[in-house]
Amino acid sequence: MKYGSHSNTHPHVNNLSYEENIKEIEISVDKIEKITGKRTNLYRAPYGEYNNTVIKAGNDKGYYTIQWSLDTLDYTGLTGTEMWNRLDSKLSCGDIILMHNGTKHTADSLDMLLKNIKQKGFDVVPVSSLLYKENYKIDATGMQVKL
Repeated sequence: MKYGSHSNTHPHVNNLSYEENIKEIEISVDKIEKITGKRTNLYRAPYGEYNNTVIKAGNDKGYYTIQWSLDTLDYTGLTGTEMWNRLDSKLSCGDIILMHNGTKHTADSLDMLLKNIKQKGFDVVPVSSLLYKENYKIDATGMQVKL
Protein backbone atom coordinates (compact mmCIF):
# COMPACT_ATOMS: atom_id res chain seq x y z
CA MET A 1 0.00 0.00 0.00
CA LYS A 2 1.52 3.32 -1.05
CA TYR A 3 -1.07 5.77 0.20
CA GLY A 4 -3.11 6.44 3.30
CA SER A 5 -5.81 8.54 4.88
CA HIS A 6 -5.17 11.88 6.54
CA SER A 7 -8.82 12.45 7.65
CA ASN A 8 -11.81 13.85 5.81
CA THR A 9 -11.89 17.47 7.03
CA HIS A 10 -8.41 17.89 8.68
CA PRO A 11 -9.77 18.59 12.18
CA HIS A 12 -7.92 18.68 15.49
CA VAL A 13 -8.64 15.01 16.19
CA ASN A 14 -7.61 15.20 19.85
CA ASN A 15 -10.77 17.25 20.38
CA LEU A 16 -13.05 14.68 18.72
CA SER A 17 -14.94 11.79 20.26
CA TYR A 18 -14.17 8.18 19.44
CA GLU A 19 -17.13 8.08 17.04
CA GLU A 20 -16.13 11.36 15.35
CA ASN A 21 -12.60 10.04 14.82
CA ILE A 22 -13.94 6.89 13.20
CA LYS A 23 -16.17 8.98 10.94
CA GLU A 24 -13.23 11.17 9.83
CA ILE A 25 -11.18 8.10 8.93
CA GLU A 26 -13.92 6.08 7.28
CA ILE A 27 -15.26 8.91 5.09
CA SER A 28 -11.77 9.70 3.82
CA VAL A 29 -10.97 6.04 3.18
CA ASP A 30 -14.25 5.63 1.29
CA LYS A 31 -13.32 8.63 -0.90
CA ILE A 32 -9.86 7.18 -1.58
CA GLU A 33 -11.42 3.86 -2.54
CA LYS A 34 -13.94 5.53 -4.83
CA ILE A 35 -11.17 7.35 -6.70
CA THR A 36 -8.45 4.66 -6.73
CA GLY A 37 -10.46 1.47 -6.51
CA LYS A 38 -8.34 0.44 -3.51
CA ARG A 39 -8.93 0.66 0.21
CA THR A 40 -6.11 1.90 2.41
CA ASN A 41 -5.39 0.73 5.95
CA LEU A 42 -2.96 3.55 6.85
CA TYR A 43 -3.99 6.64 8.78
CA ARG A 44 -1.98 9.69 9.78
CA ALA A 45 -3.89 12.16 11.91
CA PRO A 46 -3.76 15.88 11.07
CA TYR A 47 -1.29 18.14 12.91
CA GLY A 48 0.57 15.12 14.26
CA GLU A 49 -2.07 14.86 16.99
CA TYR A 50 -2.47 11.58 18.80
CA ASN A 51 -4.14 10.48 21.97
CA ASN A 52 -5.62 7.19 23.16
CA THR A 53 -8.98 7.95 21.53
CA VAL A 54 -7.43 8.64 18.11
CA ILE A 55 -5.27 5.51 18.24
CA LYS A 56 -8.10 3.31 19.52
CA ALA A 57 -10.48 4.54 16.80
CA GLY A 58 -7.96 3.68 14.11
CA ASN A 59 -6.92 0.36 15.58
CA ASP A 60 -10.47 -0.80 16.30
CA LYS A 61 -11.36 -0.29 12.63
CA GLY A 62 -8.21 -2.05 11.36
CA TYR A 63 -6.10 0.98 10.45
CA TYR A 64 -2.42 1.38 11.22
CA THR A 65 -1.96 4.81 12.76
CA ILE A 66 1.33 6.34 11.68
CA GLN A 67 3.30 9.43 12.61
CA TRP A 68 6.13 11.39 11.03
CA SER A 69 9.50 11.67 12.74
CA LEU A 70 11.14 14.59 10.87
CA ASP A 71 9.44 17.82 9.83
CA THR A 72 10.81 19.77 6.86
CA LEU A 73 8.75 22.84 7.86
CA ASP A 74 7.99 23.17 4.13
CA TYR A 75 4.66 24.81 4.99
CA THR A 76 6.57 27.83 6.35
CA GLY A 77 8.02 28.62 2.91
CA LEU A 78 11.50 27.18 3.46
CA THR A 79 13.57 26.60 0.34
CA GLY A 80 14.77 23.14 -0.60
CA THR A 81 18.24 23.92 0.75
CA GLU A 82 16.77 25.07 4.05
CA MET A 83 14.66 21.91 4.25
CA TRP A 84 17.72 19.77 3.55
CA ASN A 85 19.70 21.60 6.25
CA ARG A 86 16.95 20.62 8.72
CA LEU A 87 17.12 16.94 7.67
CA ASP A 88 20.79 16.33 6.90
CA SER A 89 22.21 15.69 10.37
CA LYS A 90 19.01 14.19 11.78
CA LEU A 91 18.24 11.43 9.26
CA SER A 92 18.20 7.90 10.56
CA CYS A 93 16.94 4.58 9.31
CA GLY A 94 13.14 4.34 9.46
CA ASP A 95 12.42 8.08 9.53
CA ILE A 96 9.16 9.32 8.08
CA ILE A 97 9.58 12.83 6.69
CA LEU A 98 6.68 15.29 6.82
CA MET A 99 6.09 17.27 3.63
CA HIS A 100 2.99 18.89 2.17
CA ASN A 101 1.57 19.31 -1.30
CA GLY A 102 0.72 22.82 -2.41
CA THR A 103 3.50 24.58 -0.49
CA LYS A 104 5.83 27.14 -2.06
CA HIS A 105 9.01 25.06 -2.55
CA THR A 106 8.14 21.42 -1.82
CA ALA A 107 7.48 20.23 -5.37
CA ASP A 108 10.51 21.93 -6.89
CA SER A 109 12.76 20.68 -4.06
CA LEU A 110 11.61 17.07 -3.93
CA ASP A 111 14.05 15.73 -6.53
CA MET A 112 17.03 17.33 -4.74
CA LEU A 113 15.89 16.13 -1.33
CA LEU A 114 15.40 12.55 -2.54
CA LYS A 115 18.82 12.53 -4.23
CA ASN A 116 20.48 13.83 -1.06
CA ILE A 117 18.73 11.23 1.08
CA LYS A 118 19.86 8.46 -1.26
CA GLN A 119 23.43 9.83 -1.39
CA LYS A 120 23.56 9.43 2.39
CA GLY A 121 22.88 5.72 1.84
CA PHE A 122 19.19 5.60 2.70
CA ASP A 123 16.48 3.93 0.64
CA VAL A 124 13.22 5.77 0.06
CA VAL A 125 10.37 3.33 0.64
CA PRO A 126 6.59 3.41 1.12
CA VAL A 127 5.50 4.01 4.71
CA SER A 128 3.75 0.65 4.69
CA SER A 129 7.11 -1.12 4.48
CA LEU A 130 8.26 0.55 7.72
CA LEU A 131 5.31 -0.53 9.86
CA TYR A 132 5.25 -3.18 12.52
CA LYS A 133 2.22 -5.35 11.76
CA GLU A 134 2.19 -7.21 15.09
CA ASN A 135 3.72 -7.11 18.57
CA TYR A 136 3.84 -3.32 18.83
CA LYS A 137 2.26 -0.50 20.74
CA ILE A 138 1.74 3.19 19.90
CA ASP A 139 3.56 5.50 22.30
CA ALA A 140 2.37 8.93 23.47
CA THR A 141 3.86 10.63 20.40
CA GLY A 142 2.03 8.37 17.95
CA MET A 143 5.11 6.31 17.08
CA GLN A 144 5.07 2.53 16.82
CA VAL A 145 7.29 0.78 19.36
CA LYS A 146 8.21 -2.90 18.97
CA LEU A 147 7.29 -5.02 22.00
